[in-house]
Amino acid sequence: MLDMAERPRPDASHQPLELKTGVIVSIHRGDVFVEFGPKSQGVCPLNQFETPPTVGEKLPFVIDRFDAKDGILILSREGAVRKAAYDSMAVGQVIEARCTGTNKGGLEMEVAQHKAFMPAGQVDLRHIDDLSVFVGEKMPCEIIELDRNRGRIILSRRSTLQAERTRLREKLLDELKEGEQRSAVITAVQPYGAFADLGGMDGLIHISDLAYQRLKHPSEVVKEGQQVTVQILKIDREHDPPRIGLGMKQCLADPYDAKVADISAGDTVTGRVTRIMPYGAFVELAPGVEGLLHISQLAGQRVNKVSQVVKPDEIITLKVLDVDAKTRRISLSLRAVKHEQEAEVLKPDDPAMRKLKAKFGAGPPLKGGIG
Repeated sequence: MLDMAERPRPDASHQPLELKTGVIVSIHRGDVFVEFGPKSQGVCPLNQFETPPTVGEKLPFVIDRFDAKDGILILSREGAVRKAAYDSMAVGQVIEARCTGTNKGGLEMEVAQHKAFMPAGQVDLRHIDDLSVFVGEKMPCEIIELDRNRGRIILSRRSTLQAERTRLREKLLDELKEGEQRSAVITAVQPYGAFADLGGMDGLIHISDLAYQRLKHPSEVVKEGQQVTVQILKIDREHDPPRIGLGMKQCLADPYDAKVADISAGDTVTGRVTRIMPYGAFVELAPGVEGLLHISQLAGQRVNKVSQVVKPDEIITLKVLDVDAKTRRISLSLRAVKHEQEAEVLKPDDPAMRKLKAKFGAGPPLKGGIG
């Protein structure tokens, strides 16, 4: 017989029911019979098992109640969703409830033909802006408060989601390997990066690992709810909770490799000024490919401030001085382009220059260097 201290108490605080391990003694039709001791037997529905258990197997069970008529314990599996019977409901049980409406505080629910309530903070793991999407839905919920005298039933969907997420996280941590690629869903976007759910826990994609091009904000390339492919960069299992570093750009072709094959020292290129620094300016030659225009390469004369010559987002033509594939550095020069342009104007064999020389060559040297 079940000791009174072991029976579920309706007015208990929000604590999950205690598990008790028993031995499977028989399976008959849709019932699994369990023995906890010589004078303590129980029965659990077979449909609460993912795969049928075997006789002699030891498993943990939740004791829902004691059936005095049959002298047997009514059992369930931990986390199993059950059709609720009002008289046998207890704090910690996971039951099926239906959402009938919403109010300012949360969801109006119905369970075992009794009204119940689910606070907004207990609906999901994250904030839900529009709770009306749940109206009419049936969902597994945990009873977190029960007062029959006041007719008060408080439910939580969040706790069941958290329990499932904890189970998936443990499985996920056993499977994850650094370097592998996985599908993930963006759950939050912050100035420093984006969080992505791998199917049990979130990892962080730092802003520098979202794309090859320089971003002002992660929202330029991702948004909440978006499904993406990520690479596992780092797993810190020692931290509590564990931390996972992810990368998106690592799953894409590096635009630098394609661009660097097309340019070499001496080429003339066009790019957009992306950043002004005290020592020079960075110029985007292609998405994800930048070169450095050093302050000494801005003009023939001394330049005190880079902003005196170039401005952010300005499109300029430059000469490539050097390409270093190992360090991924491209050195650029605006001074070299200006020098070429000046030389082109004064080119001796220019057709217009030859005509002037033919016409005025016999006279004294003309001002401006013609002659």
